[in-house]
Amino acid sequence: MKTKGQNAVGMLLALVIIAALVIVAVFGYGSFAGIFADGNIILGLDLVGGSRIVYEADVDESYEGLDEDMAAVSQMLRARLDMLGYTEATATQESDTGRIVVEIPSVSNPEEAVQMLGATAELTFVNADGDTVLSGGDIVSAKAQYGATDNTGIAKHFITLTLSEKGTEKFAVATEEAASKALTNENYIAICLDGEEISRPYVDEKLTESQCIISGNYTAESAQYLAGIIDAGRLPFALREVQMDTVGATLGERALRTSLIAGGIGVLLVMLYMIVFYRLPGLMASLALVAYAAIMGLLLCFLKVNLSLPGIAGIVLSIGMAVDANVVIFERMKEELRLGKSTLAAFKAGFKRALTAIIDSNITTVIAAVVLLAFGSGTIRGFAITLLIGVLLSMFTAVVVTRYLLARLVGMRITDVRFYGLNEKKSTQKEDKIA
Repeated sequence: MKTKGQNAVGMLLALVIIAALVIVAVFGYGSFAGIFADGNIILGLDLVGGSRIVYEADVDESYEGLDEDMAAVSQMLRARLDMLGYTEATATQESDTGRIVVEIPSVSNPEEAVQMLGATAELTFVNADGDTVLSGGDIVSAKAQYGATDNTGIAKHFITLTLSEKGTEKFAVATEEAASKALTNENYIAICLDGEEISRPYVDEKLTESQCIISGNYTAESAQYLAGIIDAGRLPFALREVQMDTVGATLGERALRTSLIAGGIGVLLVMLYMIVFYRLPGLMASLALVAYAAIMGLLLCFLKVNLSLPGIAGIVLSIGMAVDANVVIFERMKEELRLGKSTLAAFKAGFKRALTAIIDSNITTVIAAVVLLAFGSGTIRGFAITLLIGVLLSMFTAVVVTRYLLARLVGMRITDVRFYGLNEKKSTQKEDKIA
C-alpha cells in the first residue's frame, strides 16, 4: 500500500493535470487558441445564424412522382450535411412545390455553402481508365438492404442496384472489361457524384442481369447514404438554386450568453452543495467536475460538434448525472461509516455498492442518446451527441477521477468522519491499518 507521502504526491499530480486541462481549454496551447476563441466551437443556427439555400427541381408540370423523388434528394442532402459535420443543419422538403430548403449554421456566405454542398447530384460510373460507363439516367433505383450476399450465409449491409435495359447492356460491357483487369488491381468501377469519387466497388465477373448488388464493409448508415446518393443522382432532373440568403440567429447571442451564465451558476451551486453536505468528498467531486468541464470543452472543439441550445441542455443534463453518481457513492460511504467501519473500508465498500446502480442508470441514458442519434435529425441529433459525450465523460469523471482523488485523500490518513459528511465522530470507528 502507498505511503502517506506517495498519496500526497499523487494528489498533487492530479491537481496539476486538472489545472493544465483548464489552462489549455481556456487559454489554448500551440495552434489551439482555446474554447472561447471564435470558430473553435461551432454554434448552431439558433445561436449564430448561417446560410439558407432554396433548391428547386428543374422539371415541367407534367412530371410525375415529384414528391417521392424530392424525398430522395432531401435524404441525400441531409446525409451529405451529416458527413460534413453539420449535424444541426436542416434539409426540409416543401410538399407539392418541388423545393427543398437547406439551412446551414456558421456558414455566413451562401455561395460558399452551395459550393460546399454540391447539390447538383450528377451521378456517373467511371472505370479505371477514367471513362464514364454509366450515368444517372441508366439507373432505375438503388436501395439499401441487409442480408446474405454469398454462399457463406453471413448477413451484411449492401445496396441493390436496378438498371434500365440500356443501362444493363452498357454495364455488361463495362464489367466484362473491368473483370479482365483483376491482375493489375484495376478491376473497379468508381461511383462519382459531381465528379468526386464516393465509392470504388471492385468487379470479379461480367454482370448481365438488370439487378446487381454493391457490397463491402458498409454500416446501415453508410449503405443508406450511398443508396440515397445513387437514387438522387439517377433523377432525370437537376436542382437549381432559386434563393440564397444569410440568416440571423433565431435566438440571438443574448440567448447563448444567458444560457452559459445560467449553466455556470448552476454548476457553482451544485459544487457548493456537494462541499457543504459531503465536505472533503464533495470537494473532490467538485474538482472532478472542473476536469469534466475542461475535457468537454476540448471535445466540442476537436470533434467539431455543432452546439445549439438543445446541445447545451444535453451537457447540463449530463452534469446532473455526474453529480447524481457522486451523491450515490458518498451516501454509501456515509452508511458504511455509520456502521463503524474505517474510512478505507467505507471508501472501498461505498464505490463497490454504488457502481452497479451508476452503470445501470448511465447505460439506459446512453441507449436513449444512441436511438435519438440514429433516428433524429437537426437539433435532436445535436442534443443526442452532447448528451452521449457528456454521459460517457461524466461516468469517467465520477467513477475514475473522483475515485482516484478520494483514494489519495484516504491514503493521506484523514480519518475523522466529520470530514466525510458525518456530524460527529463515531467511537466505534476502527483505525485504518497499513500492511
